[in-house]
Amino acid sequence: MLRTRFTEVFGVEHPIVQGGMMWVGRAELVAAVANAGALGFITALTQPTPDDLTKEIARTRELTDKPFGVNLTILPSITPPPYEEYRQAIIDSGIKIVEIAGGNPATHLSHLKDHGIKVLHKCTSVKHALKAQQVGVDGVSIDGFECAGHPGENDIPGLILIPAAAKHLTIPMIASGGIADAQGLVAALALGADGVNMGTRFMCTQESGVAQKVKEQIVANSELDTKLIFRTLNNTARVADNAISRKVVEIEKSGGSFDDIRDLVSGQRGRKVFEEGDLDAGIWTTGQSQGLIHDIPTVADLVTRMIDEAEDIITGRLNEIVAAPVTARS
Repeated sequence: MLRTRFTEVFGVEHPIVQGGMMWVGRAELVAAVANAGALGFITALTQPTPDDLTKEIARTRELTDKPFGVNLTILPSITPPPYEEYRQAIIDSGIKIVEIAGGNPATHLSHLKDHGIKVLHKCTSVKHALKAQQVGVDGVSIDGFECAGHPGENDIPGLILIPAAAKHLTIPMIASGGIADAQGLVAALALGADGVNMGTRFMCTQESGVAQKVKEQIVANSELDTKLIFRTLNNTARVADNAISRKVVEIEKSGGSFDDIRDLVSGQRGRKVFEEGDLDAGIWTTGQSQGLIHDIPTVADLVTRMIDEAEDIITGRLNEIVAAPVTARS
């Protein structure tokens, strides 16, 4: 049993989080994560309306009686979603844990805290983590450059970012980006984190609702099979290497504007990938951790394996290294 500040504050059994993923964070996956003793998040904006979110929360409760949360991601948009209405749906549904990503958590924090909701803020820099702590969030999830989705513009990998943040934070911190197994969990704890957030790894499980072809492609891919798009727009995103992402990169390199790639990167095209398995229908999000993924287990098997192997590493190999006598060099 791995007990950390995160498990104590957020009331879960294991220091493992399935963060919000567009088109992926639905009831079946979230409930499976909760039933395995980890913390899963429904992705609010995957649901077309706040009413649909209310129904998805209810559907998740039919599948688990354990804690789970809702992710609310706030990103620049041509037509912004009704964030306040989604927030109210979360409150009215009695959710007690919310993950906020993309924007300043202060905008929604007081409304959530007034209803006894614990807030985990997802960010990509020490600066933003400290600001989130200052405004009163209960924990932060900090993304290294290896992560899927938006890794920020500083290109700092987790090996540097996590201990740099841990040096200053007093609230629980979750390490995110490039983590898919027990070794990553133990490494994150050693770097000062209180747990880990995994997206790509949970996407490649049996309960994940994405198409089987997507899961099989993640298993087939290596850590080299991602592309960074939107670099020229200062909104970097890590996505799978496919015909569409390569085309987007080329357009950006040639000086193209967002209007030149707008259709290629539309969310509906990415949704088609996940739901229909057409791997070149659009851009789809995956992290460098796919190079560490070699199977498609159930969520329960994945979480149990990670915890068991992490305990073996800590009490076995690392303990042996500490206990081994130092041999003087001749």
